[in-house]
Amino acid sequence: MSAAAMASAPASAVLDATSPEAPLDWAHALLAQHWDLRGDLRPLAGERDRNFLLTLADTTPQRRCMLKISHPGEAPLVADFQTQALLHIARSDPSLPVQRMVPTRDGRASLLAEAPDGSTRVVRLFSYLAGEPLSGARRSPAQAEALACLLARLDLALRDFRHPAGALELPWDIQRADGVARLLDSIDDPVRHALARRALDRFATHVKPRLGELRRQPIHNDFNIFNLLVDPQDHDRIAGILDFGDMVHAPLIDDLAVAAAYQVDAGGDTLAALCRFTAAYHAVLPLLPLELDLLFDLVQARLLMVVAISGWRAAREPDNADYLLRNNAVSWARLAACDAIDRGQAGAALRSACVIA
Repeated sequence: MSAAAMASAPASAVLDATSPEAPLDWAHALLAQHWDLRGDLRPLAGERDRNFLLTLADTTPQRRCMLKISHPGEAPLVADFQTQALLHIARSDPSLPVQRMVPTRDGRASLLAEAPDGSTRVVRLFSYLAGEPLSGARRSPAQAEALACLLARLDLALRDFRHPAGALELPWDIQRADGVARLLDSIDDPVRHALARRALDRFATHVKPRLGELRRQPIHNDFNIFNLLVDPQDHDRIAGILDFGDMVHAPLIDDLAVAAAYQVDAGGDTLAALCRFTAAYHAVLPLLPLELDLLFDLVQARLLMVVAISGWRAAREPDNADYLLRNNAVSWARLAACDAIDRGQAGAALRSACVIA
């Protein structure tokens, strides 16, 4: 990556995957002091936060929990957005498979604590969701349909939720996809560079001028295969929705676009797969004609953001490159598959799948 591209790349702390350590003894002390809980505590993987799996005594009804210690660069207001969203979902659709907040012994859903390094961190305890990561599960049309229906239910649960942090700018917000334009110079391969440029031009031409006409609400914004769990005995049943860390108040259709981007079948019938997925969502939460007209462009915008931001971050953090680039190659293939389809044909097919003239 060129020095110029590095200098002009997104500077937000939320794109910094490197989070200061949270010593195990400090995590144990937090649990004992604020939750009066003790047990086996083991680190879990996390992109920005420090996460721990807490296993309690067998006699405890909720035997496993997840302790989350947020990145010090994340504002408490942003963490509270996620916390309040989970509390809202628990009230509006209690059957949705999301984590539940475990309150402190004095009834708080979260707390601020000073870490040993002097930083202030948001600390929360969540229920633990059992299941097998979707990223390693068998895929099927029935599973994709179940996933789309579950996302629609989640969006319905969140439609009346409001929080001041929803208006904050986030780098993974598709409505700001043109912000990655300055990262394209770091793409050395001319074919890929041209592919990325076409996706960016479609967003600028067809989507950005009409953003103000779209329905808006809080959305999960990261409904991807790494944030979903399936039932180990039935991979067609979605057992858990994880990671509300990229939530934003944005066009509703963006949530479907993010999820649909991970359903693109680069080696098969891309448009047919997208139509089935969209129709399943539409059956639960009906979409509007303009949303369907822009969905295909938004899917490509999301894929563009994945390849551009992950490539930039991998160059910046070479020790974490394998993790950051885990979706890069397949995202390029998906972007190429979408690029080969005429956008007018795609829009007509999506409308037809949802029986909208």
